[in-house]
Amino acid sequence: MSTLHIYNTYSRNMEEFRPLHPSRVGMYVCGPTVYGPPHLGHVRGPVVFDVLRRYLEFSGFAVRHVRNITDVGHLVGDADEGEDKLAKQARLEQIEPMEIAQAYTLSYNEMIRQMNVLPPGIEPRASGHIIEQIEMIQAVMDAGLAYEVNGSVYFDVFAYAKNYDYGKLSGRVLDDLIAGAGNESRELEGQDEKQNPNDFALWKRANPEHIMQWSSPWGKGFPGWHIECSAMARKYLGDVFDIHGGGMDLLFPHHESEIAQSTACTGHNPARYWIHHNMITINGQKMAKSLNNGITVDQLFAGNHPLLEQAYSPMTLRFFILQAHYRSTLDFSNEALSAAEKGLQRLWNAVKVARNLVASESGEYDVQALAKECRVSMDDDLNAPQVIARLFEAARVANLVNDGKMKLTATQITELNALFETWLVQILGIAPEESSDHRALDGVMQMLLDMRVQAKQDKNYALSDSIRDRLTALGFTIKDGKDGSSWSL
Repeated sequence: MSTLHIYNTYSRNMEEFRPLHPSRVGMYVCGPTVYGPPHLGHVRGPVVFDVLRRYLEFSGFAVRHVRNITDVGHLVGDADEGEDKLAKQARLEQIEPMEIAQAYTLSYNEMIRQMNVLPPGIEPRASGHIIEQIEMIQAVMDAGLAYEVNGSVYFDVFAYAKNYDYGKLSGRVLDDLIAGAGNESRELEGQDEKQNPNDFALWKRANPEHIMQWSSPWGKGFPGWHIECSAMARKYLGDVFDIHGGGMDLLFPHHESEIAQSTACTGHNPARYWIHHNMITINGQKMAKSLNNGITVDQLFAGNHPLLEQAYSPMTLRFFILQAHYRSTLDFSNEALSAAEKGLQRLWNAVKVARNLVASESGEYDVQALAKECRVSMDDDLNAPQVIARLFEAARVANLVNDGKMKLTATQITELNALFETWLVQILGIAPEESSDHRALDGVMQMLLDMRVQAKQDKNYALSDSIRDRLTALGFTIKDGKDGSSWSL
């Protein structure tokens, strides 16, 4: 039996996955900063790590999945200066920041629910863990790796680099970072407080007008973005845990800073496997406000965006995401999504066919071998595209058997149905979309097929052929078998 091998960004190697505990896995995934509606850039991470979680649970592990909500401290531009993203949005909408956080947390969770992403076991909010963050900042200061200036606390990158490898995760060399920082403007508010421009904020002093602020040993202020994840991961998963996940855009400075903070407190990297998914582009371009190519998930599900020709379902979007390997760039376009929709429909048609196959005395296909190939693909760095290719092979087999061009035994038919259920539904998480429209279509089609059967019994072959031909012209395929007629679109 094969074993899961996963690409560890920290070591830059494929590694056999060996959790700290034989039967349990601790996994922390960076969640959203909830200051706006979920958009296309928010969807890949939840799906990728949902499939990883599903596969680990399928493999017998109990997974403690922690995914945070950032509702304070994430400043505009992802740096140490500027306005808090939530505070800025609250000012624009003239409501409280926590109203912004609550509204967009609900919309984010509704989005991933529609996409059949399992909810995390723990969903901590940064604002609810201020005490833990203050305690961790104090521990970094006690280790001599942070300093306070005018009520703000900064991590001392130079002091840390004397004993540890700062930049290992992202592949950045400290000397290059220093040279680059020297070319940047030092006129930003607070930059002159730092001993060197690469130091990052653990705690920021709040001006009196700053809405979100808490008391601390250093005065009124709020936590830095990076310390939040370190503190929450440590609280719920311990000093060392198995998996830390997120997007490649978080490699630097966020995850690099997390490693530094946690190592300053404990002496070692907090996560054994750092797993990162690549980005989504739109028609070959990075998503950016200046390009006006950002698409919210609601727009995609409703089809009301200039780049879209129609609405697409949550499962179509999930299937589209899984057709590319998680470490590859995924380019979004209306054409690609339309192709994904058609491909998914082909699979569901095959699933429907497989449920009604007629068994033979002998079989001509090794379904078990195909299921083993699915497992080998997933063990090879979560190769979901290869699993999908195997599912299309299973669909081909189902259609050949249905057309009388291949034989399967009753046991093999059971195995084929189990393959679809296990790999399409349970592990890839592609759930049947039984909307009221689909149920209505099923009902109408069954009525027409019943009318066609009655027409044949009445020897009204002209009506029977007319029903079939008109449905064919509309894109339906009607197949007659010993056990009745079936249809697919």
